[in-house]
Amino acid sequence: MKGQFKNIIVGIKNKEDKVSATTANMINEASEMISFLQELLISVKKDILDESFDSSADEINFFKNIKPHILGKLIYYNKIYRIETACPVSNGKIYRTYFLNHLRELKEEYCQHVCNSDFYRYYRTGRTDRDETYFQLGKINYLDGLNSLVFEIDPHFSTYYDYKVARILANDLLYIYLLTKINVEQNQDLNLKNSESNRDIFWTDSKNALVELIYALYASGAISHGKIGIRKICLIFQILFRIPLNDIHHAFHRMKERTGSRTAFLDQLKASLEDYMDKNL
Repeated sequence: MKGQFKNIIVGIKNKEDKVSATTANMINEASEMISFLQELLISVKKDILDESFDSSADEINFFKNIKPHILGKLIYYNKIYRIETACPVSNGKIYRTYFLNHLRELKEEYCQHVCNSDFYRYYRTGRTDRDETYFQLGKINYLDGLNSLVFEIDPHFSTYYDYKVARILANDLLYIYLLTKINVEQNQDLNLKNSESNRDIFWTDSKNALVELIYALYASGAISHGKIGIRKICLIFQILFRIPLNDIHHAFHRMKERTGSRTAFLDQLKASLEDYMDKNL
């Protein structure tokens, strides 16, 4: 892969972390990320048009992994911005219904246009045998009955299928986002209290302590080799403990400004474990 593209994904993650920690709300966060990703995509496109690729492997990797990551995030944050700016202010029934409707629409789109496609199955199963057809420029077969979007793309900077991957990635992120916005106690999909095996599992410390633990796991890359986002980790803990965490970014921002130890709960965990070890010598 071209040298200048090696750190793009890491750079996006670092930007997300910084923006999440400094913005006042999700609308501002989405707005900043949209601007950042738009500029990044324009810059990357200029580089591609000016210099092309060193090899076919570089080209395939770019259109299969790099560009879809940028574009997928851009689609996702643009959707978030539109949803949040039209969101009801209250956290009541109208608020939950609003996000449930968006979740329902996303599921319908997935069932009707995504999950049954040959390309979706190809991508999800990790196949590579048709990568040269899907992820190299100039290989579009218009006789395959493709979506009319194919006529709107720039053939010098898109293989058409890179956009389809971007949509898949954006929808994955949007699905997690919508789940986190729906009150855990009210949504049957997230509620585990009817499960006999999980009804006695609940969080007994503060929500701030749980947020501290979640961010520690995220920052250390201890879950899924660091490839899982903070919102998804947060969702997992909300499901496991049946506890709504609301805006964890603000909680994290307050955590950074604490007087004294900024990792009070983790310090407590370490001390408790060491005491336990000493008692079992």
